[in-house]
Amino acid sequence: MPIQQPSGQIKLTNVSIVRLKKGGKRFEIACYKNKVQEWRNGVETNLDDVLQIANVFVNVSKGEVAKHQDLQKAFGKMSSDDIIKEILKKGELQVGEKEREHDLSSIRREIATLVAEKCVDPSTQRPYPVGMIEKAMNEAGFSVQQGKNAKSQVSACIKLLQTDSTLPIQRARMRVRITMPVADGNRLREQIIKGAEKIEEDQMGEQQWDAIMLIDPGQFRVINDLLQKECKGKGRLETMAFAATAAT
Repeated sequence: MPIQQPSGQIKLTNVSIVRLKKGGKRFEIACYKNKVQEWRNGVETNLDDVLQIANVFVNVSKGEVAKHQDLQKAFGKMSSDDIIKEILKKGELQVGEKEREHDLSSIRREIATLVAEKCVDPSTQRPYPVGMIEKAMNEAGFSVQQGKNAKSQVSACIKLLQTDSTLPIQRARMRVRITMPVADGNRLREQIIKGAEKIEEDQMGEQQWDAIMLIDPGQFRVINDLLQKECKGKGRLETMAFAATAAT
């Protein structure tokens, strides 16, 4: 004789859970992997494609469905769809340990790739392989911050590598072109070029000054602010390369 599943219990597998605490109770919905973020970003709009089942639970893993009176107490007269949408919007996405480790590993690799694109060996001005950057990250004890994307963690990673790893590393220089009228060039040239790592071209023509130089990325705003203040719209700062390294 088959065992009957207790009333009010539904078993689900391979599920992503979104959890919201409200009115002193915990409510959960069972979703398909990757669909929650798509719904939050507006890419997915069909709830049927997001939910594994259109029920609200108090515990998805145990299959315990939320009681109607508990839902009313927490959400008032909201419809079932609106309750689910609120949980989807405001709830916390629960991630399994293996999935969390995979996500962190992917973000870590992405950070290492971005660092490799932005940095060089100071002695050769050439980029490091991504694998070497990852090894230095381990040496420095860099920890990926869950919930933040890779791009937002790159600067902190570079600073840590510079202070806590044995890998000599610096930000790759930006190659920029600066043009301005001769009068402004004669007045501002010395002030501008002192912030350059290397001057590749420096031509004072009859009508304008034209210079190409390598600068630390931090100098870009300094020079741009100077041009905005002193050249009255007649000076131009153009980025030629974001990560300028030594030619092969």
